[in-house]
Amino acid sequence: MKFGKSICVLNVGGTRYAFTREVIKDFPLRRVSRLHACATEKEVLELCDDYDRDRNEFFFDRHAQAFVFIMLYVRSGKLRFVPGVCELSFYTEMLYWGLESAHLDSCCQKRLDDRMSEIGMDSESEEGIEVSVDEPQSPVEPVQLTALTGRARWLEMMRKAFEEPNSSIVAQLLASISVIFVIVSMFMLCASTLPDWDTAKKTTVEEHRIVETVCIGWFTAECIVRFLVARNKWDFLRRPLNIIDIIAITPYYVTMALARAGMPGAGLGVAGVFLRVLRMMRVFWLMKLARHFMGLQTLGLTLTRCYREMVMLMVFVCVAMAIYSALAQLLEHGLDLETRNHDFASIPAAAWWVIISMTTVGYGDVYPVTIGGRVLGGMCVVSGIVLLALPITFIYHSFVQCYHELKLRSARYERSLSIEVLQ
Repeated sequence: MKFGKSICVLNVGGTRYAFTREVIKDFPLRRVSRLHACATEKEVLELCDDYDRDRNEFFFDRHAQAFVFIMLYVRSGKLRFVPGVCELSFYTEMLYWGLESAHLDSCCQKRLDDRMSEIGMDSESEEGIEVSVDEPQSPVEPVQLTALTGRARWLEMMRKAFEEPNSSIVAQLLASISVIFVIVSMFMLCASTLPDWDTAKKTTVEEHRIVETVCIGWFTAECIVRFLVARNKWDFLRRPLNIIDIIAITPYYVTMALARAGMPGAGLGVAGVFLRVLRMMRVFWLMKLARHFMGLQTLGLTLTRCYREMVMLMVFVCVAMAIYSALAQLLEHGLDLETRNHDFASIPAAAWWVIISMTTVGYGDVYPVTIGGRVLGGMCVVSGIVLLALPITFIYHSFVQCYHELKLRSARYERSLSIEVLQ
Protein backbone atom coordinates (compact mmCIF):
# COMPACT_ATOMS: atom_id res chain seq x y z
CA MET A 1 0.00 0.00 0.00
CA LYS A 2 1.66 3.20 -1.20
CA PHE A 3 -0.86 5.77 -0.07
CA GLY A 4 -2.83 6.82 2.99
CA LYS A 5 -1.83 6.88 6.63
CA SER A 6 -0.14 4.20 8.71
CA ILE A 7 -3.46 3.41 10.47
CA CYS A 8 -6.12 1.81 8.27
CA VAL A 9 -9.80 1.89 9.21
CA LEU A 10 -12.21 -0.79 7.99
CA ASN A 11 -15.83 0.38 8.00
CA VAL A 12 -18.08 -2.66 7.68
CA GLY A 13 -21.73 -1.71 7.66
CA GLY A 14 -21.09 1.22 9.98
CA THR A 15 -18.78 -0.55 12.43
CA ARG A 16 -15.17 0.69 12.35
CA TYR A 17 -12.05 -1.39 12.99
CA ALA A 18 -8.60 0.23 13.14
CA PHE A 19 -5.43 -1.67 12.20
CA THR A 20 -1.85 -0.88 11.26
CA ARG A 21 -0.48 -1.55 7.80
CA GLU A 22 1.58 -4.48 9.09
CA VAL A 23 -1.53 -6.16 10.48
CA ILE A 24 -3.42 -5.56 7.21
CA LYS A 25 -0.58 -7.24 5.31
CA ASP A 26 -0.89 -10.52 7.25
CA PHE A 27 -4.63 -10.32 7.89
CA PRO A 28 -6.31 -13.79 7.91
CA LEU A 29 -9.16 -12.56 5.67
CA ARG A 30 -8.03 -12.70 2.06
CA ARG A 31 -10.01 -9.67 0.85
CA VAL A 32 -8.54 -7.46 3.59
CA SER A 33 -4.95 -8.63 3.15
CA ARG A 34 -5.13 -7.87 -0.57
CA LEU A 35 -5.59 -4.18 0.26
CA HIS A 36 -1.93 -3.98 1.23
CA ALA A 37 -0.84 -4.78 -2.34
CA CYS A 38 -3.01 -2.08 -3.90
CA ALA A 39 -1.03 0.81 -5.44
CA THR A 40 -3.90 3.03 -6.62
CA GLU A 41 -7.37 3.97 -5.46
CA LYS A 42 -8.80 2.17 -8.48
CA GLU A 43 -7.36 -1.11 -7.27
CA VAL A 44 -8.71 -0.41 -3.78
CA LEU A 45 -12.24 0.18 -5.10
CA GLU A 46 -12.13 -3.23 -6.74
CA LEU A 47 -11.95 -4.74 -3.25
CA CYS A 48 -14.15 -2.37 -1.24
CA ASP A 49 -17.23 -0.23 -1.94
CA ASP A 50 -15.75 3.18 -1.09
CA TYR A 51 -12.53 4.77 0.13
CA ASP A 52 -11.89 7.97 2.10
CA ARG A 53 -8.32 9.17 1.52
CA ASP A 54 -8.41 11.82 4.27
CA ARG A 55 -9.22 9.29 7.00
CA ASN A 56 -7.68 6.32 5.18
CA GLU A 57 -11.01 4.52 5.67
CA PHE A 58 -12.17 1.56 3.59
CA PHE A 59 -15.94 1.11 3.45
CA PHE A 60 -17.57 -2.31 2.91
CA ASP A 61 -21.33 -2.41 2.44
CA ARG A 62 -21.68 -5.78 4.13
CA HIS A 63 -23.50 -7.35 7.08
CA ALA A 64 -22.01 -5.74 10.21
CA GLN A 65 -23.15 -8.41 12.68
CA ALA A 66 -21.82 -11.22 10.49
CA PHE A 67 -18.44 -9.51 10.33
CA VAL A 68 -18.37 -9.36 14.14
CA PHE A 69 -18.53 -13.17 14.23
CA ILE A 70 -15.93 -13.38 11.47
CA MET A 71 -13.65 -11.18 13.58
CA LEU A 72 -14.18 -13.58 16.47
CA TYR A 73 -12.80 -16.27 14.19
CA VAL A 74 -9.76 -14.08 13.48
CA ARG A 75 -9.20 -13.71 17.23
CA SER A 76 -9.95 -17.22 18.51
CA GLY A 77 -9.86 -19.49 15.45
CA LYS A 78 -13.49 -20.59 15.95
CA LEU A 79 -16.15 -19.66 13.38
CA ARG A 80 -19.83 -20.13 14.14
CA PHE A 81 -23.10 -18.93 12.65
CA VAL A 82 -24.78 -15.73 13.76
CA PRO A 83 -27.93 -16.58 15.77
CA GLY A 84 -31.07 -15.65 13.87
CA VAL A 85 -29.29 -15.21 10.51
CA CYS A 86 -29.84 -17.56 7.57
CA GLU A 87 -26.97 -20.02 7.18
CA LEU A 88 -26.69 -19.29 3.46
CA SER A 89 -26.58 -15.54 4.11
CA PHE A 90 -23.72 -15.95 6.55
CA TYR A 91 -22.00 -18.31 4.13
CA THR A 92 -22.24 -15.59 1.47
CA GLU A 93 -20.43 -13.22 3.83
CA MET A 94 -17.78 -15.86 4.45
CA LEU A 95 -17.13 -16.27 0.73
CA TYR A 96 -16.95 -12.50 0.30
CA TRP A 97 -14.21 -12.16 2.93
CA GLY A 98 -12.29 -15.18 1.58
CA LEU A 99 -13.36 -17.92 3.98
CA GLU A 100 -14.70 -21.36 3.13
CA SER A 101 -17.08 -23.79 4.79
CA ALA A 102 -14.09 -25.79 6.06
CA HIS A 103 -13.35 -22.90 8.45
CA LEU A 104 -16.67 -23.47 10.25
CA ASP A 105 -16.87 -25.56 13.40
CA SER A 106 -18.16 -29.09 12.82
CA CYS A 107 -21.60 -28.36 14.29
CA CYS A 108 -22.09 -25.36 12.00
CA GLN A 109 -20.79 -27.32 9.03
CA LYS A 110 -23.55 -29.84 9.68
CA ARG A 111 -26.15 -27.05 9.77
CA LEU A 112 -24.85 -25.69 6.47
CA ASP A 113 -24.93 -29.16 4.91
CA ASP A 114 -28.51 -29.65 6.10
CA ARG A 115 -29.54 -26.31 4.66
CA MET A 116 -27.87 -26.97 1.33
CA SER A 117 -29.44 -30.44 1.20
CA GLU A 118 -32.89 -28.93 1.74
CA ILE A 119 -32.57 -26.62 -1.27
CA GLY A 120 -30.86 -29.27 -3.40
CA MET A 121 -27.55 -27.43 -3.75
CA ASP A 122 -24.46 -29.44 -4.55
CA SER A 123 -20.82 -28.66 -3.89
CA GLU A 124 -20.23 -27.21 -7.37
CA SER A 125 -22.84 -24.50 -6.91
CA GLU A 126 -21.72 -23.29 -3.47
CA GLU A 127 -19.89 -20.28 -4.77
CA GLY A 128 -22.97 -19.15 -6.69
CA ILE A 129 -24.92 -18.32 -3.54
CA GLU A 130 -26.32 -14.82 -3.69
CA VAL A 131 -28.34 -13.83 -0.63
CA SER A 132 -28.66 -10.31 0.70
CA VAL A 133 -29.62 -9.51 4.28
CA ASP A 134 -30.52 -6.03 5.48
CA GLU A 135 -29.83 -5.66 9.17
CA PRO A 136 -29.61 -2.52 11.32
CA GLN A 137 -26.11 -1.12 11.66
CA SER A 138 -24.10 -1.41 14.80
CA PRO A 139 -22.44 1.51 16.58
CA VAL A 140 -18.77 2.35 16.19
CA GLU A 141 -16.59 -0.21 17.90
CA PRO A 142 -12.79 -0.08 18.08
CA VAL A 143 -11.23 -3.54 17.97
CA GLN A 144 -7.72 -4.81 18.48
CA LEU A 145 -6.68 -7.79 16.36
CA THR A 146 -5.30 -10.83 18.08
CA ALA A 147 -4.33 -13.32 15.41
CA LEU A 148 -3.65 -16.95 16.01
CA THR A 149 -0.13 -17.58 17.23
CA GLY A 150 2.22 -19.88 15.38
CA ARG A 151 1.79 -22.59 18.01
CA ALA A 152 -2.01 -22.46 17.74
CA ARG A 153 -1.83 -22.74 13.96
CA TRP A 154 0.53 -25.67 14.22
CA LEU A 155 -1.82 -27.45 16.66
CA GLU A 156 -4.75 -26.81 14.34
CA MET A 157 -2.82 -28.24 11.39
CA MET A 158 -1.94 -31.32 13.45
CA ARG A 159 -5.55 -31.73 14.57
CA LYS A 160 -6.83 -31.62 10.99
CA ALA A 161 -4.12 -34.02 9.83
CA PHE A 162 -5.26 -36.69 12.32
CA GLU A 163 -8.99 -35.94 12.57
CA GLU A 164 -9.87 -35.04 8.94
CA PRO A 165 -8.30 -37.56 6.52
CA ASN A 166 -9.25 -35.58 3.39
CA SER A 167 -8.06 -32.17 4.59
CA SER A 168 -4.51 -32.40 3.16
CA ILE A 169 -1.98 -34.69 1.53
CA VAL A 170 -0.30 -35.36 4.88
CA ALA A 171 -3.69 -36.29 6.38
CA GLN A 172 -4.33 -38.75 3.54
CA LEU A 173 -0.90 -40.28 4.04
CA LEU A 174 -1.50 -40.73 7.79
CA ALA A 175 -4.94 -42.21 7.08
CA SER A 176 -3.45 -44.69 4.59
CA ILE A 177 -0.83 -45.79 7.12
CA SER A 178 -3.51 -46.22 9.78
CA VAL A 179 -5.66 -48.35 7.44
CA ILE A 180 -2.65 -50.56 6.62
CA PHE A 181 -1.98 -51.14 10.31
CA VAL A 182 -5.66 -51.97 10.91
CA ILE A 183 -5.63 -54.53 8.08
CA VAL A 184 -2.40 -56.11 9.32
CA SER A 185 -3.67 -56.34 12.90
CA MET A 186 -6.96 -57.88 11.75
CA PHE A 187 -5.07 -60.41 9.64
CA MET A 188 -2.98 -61.37 12.66
CA LEU A 189 -6.11 -61.69 14.79
CA CYS A 190 -7.86 -63.94 12.26
CA ALA A 191 -4.75 -66.05 11.70
CA SER A 192 -4.32 -66.58 15.43
CA THR A 193 -7.57 -68.59 15.51
CA LEU A 194 -6.40 -71.11 12.87
CA PRO A 195 -5.55 -74.66 14.10
CA ASP A 196 -1.96 -74.47 12.77
CA TRP A 197 -1.30 -71.07 14.32
CA ASP A 198 0.09 -72.40 17.60
CA THR A 199 2.67 -74.51 15.76
CA ALA A 200 3.70 -71.62 13.52
CA LYS A 201 3.85 -69.25 16.46
CA LYS A 202 6.40 -71.41 18.24
CA THR A 203 8.82 -71.10 15.31
CA THR A 204 8.24 -67.41 14.54
CA VAL A 205 7.24 -66.05 17.92
CA GLU A 206 9.54 -63.05 17.69
CA GLU A 207 8.18 -61.98 14.28
CA HIS A 208 4.58 -62.18 15.51
CA ARG A 209 5.40 -60.25 18.64
CA ILE A 210 7.20 -57.54 16.68
CA VAL A 211 4.31 -57.07 14.24
CA GLU A 212 1.79 -56.86 17.06
CA THR A 213 3.96 -54.42 19.02
CA VAL A 214 4.45 -52.16 15.99
CA CYS A 215 0.69 -52.05 15.32
CA ILE A 216 -0.12 -51.27 18.94
CA GLY A 217 2.63 -48.67 19.04
CA TRP A 218 1.18 -46.86 16.04
CA PHE A 219 -2.37 -46.92 17.43
CA THR A 220 -1.15 -45.71 20.81
CA ALA A 221 0.94 -42.88 19.36
CA GLU A 222 -1.94 -41.82 17.12
CA CYS A 223 -4.39 -41.76 20.02
CA ILE A 224 -2.00 -39.77 22.24
CA VAL A 225 -1.25 -37.19 19.54
CA ARG A 226 -4.94 -36.73 18.75
CA PHE A 227 -5.62 -36.22 22.45
CA LEU A 228 -2.84 -33.66 22.83
CA VAL A 229 -3.95 -31.55 19.85
CA ALA A 230 -7.67 -31.79 20.60
CA ARG A 231 -9.43 -28.49 21.21
CA ASN A 232 -11.42 -29.85 24.12
CA LYS A 233 -9.94 -32.81 25.97
CA TRP A 234 -13.22 -33.73 27.68
CA ASP A 235 -15.14 -33.76 24.38
CA PHE A 236 -12.38 -35.92 22.92
CA LEU A 237 -12.82 -38.53 25.66
CA ARG A 238 -16.60 -38.56 25.20
CA ARG A 239 -16.60 -39.29 21.47
CA PRO A 240 -17.65 -42.88 20.63
CA LEU A 241 -14.81 -43.55 18.17
CA ASN A 242 -12.22 -42.36 20.66
CA ILE A 243 -13.71 -44.59 23.37
CA ILE A 244 -13.51 -47.53 20.95
CA ASP A 245 -9.86 -46.69 20.24
CA ILE A 246 -9.07 -46.80 23.95
CA ILE A 247 -10.98 -50.06 24.40
CA ALA A 248 -9.10 -51.63 21.48
CA ILE A 249 -5.68 -50.55 22.74
CA THR A 250 -6.08 -51.31 26.45
CA PRO A 251 -6.24 -55.17 26.22
CA TYR A 252 -2.68 -55.35 24.86
CA TYR A 253 -1.22 -53.49 27.83
CA VAL A 254 -3.40 -55.42 30.29
CA THR A 255 -2.20 -58.68 28.71
CA MET A 256 1.42 -57.59 28.97
CA ALA A 257 0.95 -56.58 32.60
CA LEU A 258 -0.63 -59.94 33.48
CA ALA A 259 2.11 -61.80 31.62
CA ARG A 260 4.76 -59.95 33.61
CA ALA A 261 2.86 -60.89 36.78
CA GLY A 262 3.27 -64.56 35.86
CA MET A 263 -0.37 -65.34 35.07
CA PRO A 264 -0.84 -68.05 32.38
CA GLY A 265 -2.08 -66.88 28.98
CA ALA A 266 -3.63 -70.11 27.74
CA GLY A 267 -4.76 -71.77 30.93
CA LEU A 268 -8.23 -73.00 31.72
CA GLY A 269 -8.65 -70.81 34.75
CA VAL A 270 -10.35 -67.47 35.06
CA ALA A 271 -7.16 -65.63 34.13
CA GLY A 272 -6.82 -67.55 30.86
CA VAL A 273 -10.43 -66.87 29.89
CA PHE A 274 -10.00 -63.21 30.77
CA LEU A 275 -6.89 -62.93 28.59
CA ARG A 276 -8.60 -64.60 25.63
CA VAL A 277 -11.51 -62.19 25.93
CA LEU A 278 -9.10 -59.25 26.01
CA ARG A 279 -7.29 -60.48 22.91
CA MET A 280 -10.57 -60.86 21.02
CA MET A 281 -11.48 -57.27 21.85
CA ARG A 282 -8.89 -56.25 19.27
CA VAL A 283 -11.67 -56.72 16.72
CA PHE A 284 -12.76 -53.21 17.69
CA TRP A 285 -9.82 -51.95 15.65
CA LEU A 286 -12.08 -52.35 12.62
CA MET A 287 -14.11 -49.42 13.92
CA LYS A 288 -11.10 -47.22 13.21
CA LEU A 289 -11.94 -47.60 9.54
CA ALA A 290 -14.97 -45.40 10.16
CA ARG A 291 -12.59 -42.41 10.23
CA HIS A 292 -11.51 -43.07 6.66
CA PHE A 293 -14.52 -44.53 4.80
CA MET A 294 -17.64 -42.51 4.08
CA GLY A 295 -19.86 -45.61 4.05
CA LEU A 296 -19.13 -46.46 7.67
CA GLN A 297 -19.44 -42.80 8.64
CA THR A 298 -22.85 -42.68 6.97
CA LEU A 299 -23.97 -45.78 8.85
CA GLY A 300 -22.83 -44.40 12.20
CA LEU A 301 -24.40 -40.99 11.59
CA THR A 302 -27.67 -42.62 10.52
CA LEU A 303 -27.85 -44.79 13.64
CA THR A 304 -27.10 -41.74 15.80
CA ARG A 305 -29.90 -39.71 14.27
CA CYS A 306 -32.41 -42.57 14.10
CA TYR A 307 -32.02 -43.90 17.63
CA ARG A 308 -35.69 -43.11 18.35
CA GLU A 309 -36.80 -45.16 15.34
CA MET A 310 -34.44 -47.97 16.37
CA VAL A 311 -35.87 -47.97 19.90
CA MET A 312 -39.37 -47.98 18.45
CA LEU A 313 -38.45 -50.98 16.26
CA MET A 314 -37.08 -52.86 19.28
CA VAL A 315 -40.24 -52.10 21.26
CA PHE A 316 -42.40 -53.44 18.42
CA VAL A 317 -40.37 -56.64 18.21
CA CYS A 318 -40.24 -57.20 21.99
CA VAL A 319 -44.00 -56.71 22.45
CA ALA A 320 -44.84 -59.04 19.55
CA MET A 321 -42.29 -61.58 20.78
CA ALA A 322 -43.80 -61.62 24.27
CA ILE A 323 -47.33 -62.15 22.92
CA TYR A 324 -46.46 -64.84 20.35
CA SER A 325 -44.13 -66.66 22.74
CA ALA A 326 -46.85 -67.06 25.35
CA LEU A 327 -49.40 -68.21 22.76
CA ALA A 328 -46.95 -70.61 21.11
CA GLN A 329 -46.01 -72.20 24.45
CA LEU A 330 -49.67 -72.62 25.27
CA LEU A 331 -50.67 -74.14 21.91
CA GLU A 332 -47.65 -76.44 21.54
CA HIS A 333 -47.02 -77.53 25.12
CA GLY A 334 -49.74 -76.46 27.47
CA LEU A 335 -53.03 -77.71 25.99
CA ASP A 336 -52.45 -81.27 24.78
CA LEU A 337 -50.71 -83.26 27.51
CA GLU A 338 -50.20 -86.32 25.25
CA THR A 339 -48.53 -84.65 22.24
CA ARG A 340 -46.40 -82.04 23.93
CA ASN A 341 -43.82 -80.29 21.80
CA HIS A 342 -40.79 -80.15 24.07
CA ASP A 343 -39.16 -77.47 21.90
CA PHE A 344 -41.79 -75.11 23.33
CA ALA A 345 -41.50 -76.24 26.94
CA SER A 346 -41.11 -72.66 28.18
CA ILE A 347 -41.84 -69.13 27.01
CA PRO A 348 -38.10 -68.25 26.65
CA ALA A 349 -37.66 -71.33 24.47
CA ALA A 350 -40.64 -70.27 22.35
CA ALA A 351 -39.21 -66.75 22.10
CA TRP A 352 -36.31 -68.12 20.04
CA TRP A 353 -38.77 -69.54 17.50
CA VAL A 354 -40.70 -66.27 17.43
CA ILE A 355 -37.69 -64.07 16.72
CA ILE A 356 -36.36 -66.23 13.87
CA SER A 357 -39.88 -66.41 12.42
CA MET A 358 -40.56 -62.65 12.63
CA THR A 359 -37.25 -61.90 10.93
CA THR A 360 -38.04 -64.59 8.28
CA VAL A 361 -34.79 -66.44 9.01
CA GLY A 362 -36.34 -69.80 9.88
CA TYR A 363 -33.45 -72.12 10.81
CA GLY A 364 -35.80 -75.09 11.03
CA ASP A 365 -34.39 -76.33 14.33
CA VAL A 366 -37.65 -75.44 16.13
CA TYR A 367 -41.10 -75.55 14.51
CA PRO A 368 -44.74 -76.02 15.58
CA VAL A 369 -46.51 -79.35 14.99
CA THR A 370 -50.10 -78.60 16.00
CA ILE A 371 -52.62 -76.93 13.70
CA GLY A 372 -53.08 -74.01 16.05
CA GLY A 373 -49.30 -73.57 16.33
CA ARG A 374 -48.89 -73.49 12.54
CA VAL A 375 -51.65 -70.92 12.15
CA LEU A 376 -49.95 -68.85 14.83
CA GLY A 377 -46.64 -69.26 12.98
CA GLY A 378 -48.14 -67.84 9.80
CA MET A 379 -49.51 -64.85 11.70
CA CYS A 380 -46.13 -64.38 13.36
CA VAL A 381 -44.27 -64.24 10.04
CA VAL A 382 -46.71 -61.80 8.41
CA SER A 383 -46.83 -59.49 11.43
CA GLY A 384 -43.05 -59.59 11.67
CA ILE A 385 -42.68 -58.37 8.08
CA VAL A 386 -45.14 -55.52 8.71
CA LEU A 387 -43.58 -54.43 12.02
CA LEU A 388 -40.05 -54.46 10.65
CA ALA A 389 -41.10 -52.44 7.60
CA LEU A 390 -42.81 -49.61 9.53
CA PRO A 391 -39.70 -47.68 10.74
CA ILE A 392 -37.58 -48.56 7.69
CA THR A 393 -38.86 -45.58 5.67
CA PHE A 394 -37.67 -43.08 8.27
CA ILE A 395 -34.30 -44.81 8.58
CA TYR A 396 -33.88 -44.90 4.79
CA HIS A 397 -34.55 -41.18 4.34
CA SER A 398 -32.15 -40.36 7.17
CA PHE A 399 -29.49 -42.55 5.54
CA VAL A 400 -29.86 -40.75 2.20
CA GLN A 401 -29.62 -37.35 3.89
CA CYS A 402 -26.55 -38.34 5.91
CA TYR A 403 -24.86 -39.72 2.81
CA HIS A 404 -25.56 -36.49 0.91
CA GLU A 405 -24.15 -34.36 3.73
CA LEU A 406 -20.96 -36.39 4.01
CA LYS A 407 -20.59 -36.35 0.23
CA LEU A 408 -20.80 -32.54 0.22
CA ARG A 409 -18.20 -32.35 2.98
CA SER A 410 -15.90 -34.77 1.16
CA ALA A 411 -16.22 -32.75 -2.05
CA ARG A 412 -15.17 -29.61 -0.20
CA TYR A 413 -12.10 -31.31 1.21
CA GLU A 414 -11.19 -32.65 -2.23
CA ARG A 415 -11.48 -29.17 -3.71
CA SER A 416 -9.28 -27.72 -0.95
CA LEU A 417 -6.79 -30.55 -1.50
CA SER A 418 -6.67 -29.82 -5.23
CA ILE A 419 -5.91 -26.15 -4.49
CA GLU A 420 -3.15 -27.20 -2.09
CA VAL A 421 -1.59 -29.47 -4.74
CA LEU A 422 -1.70 -26.71 -7.37
CA GLN A 423 -0.05 -24.29 -4.98
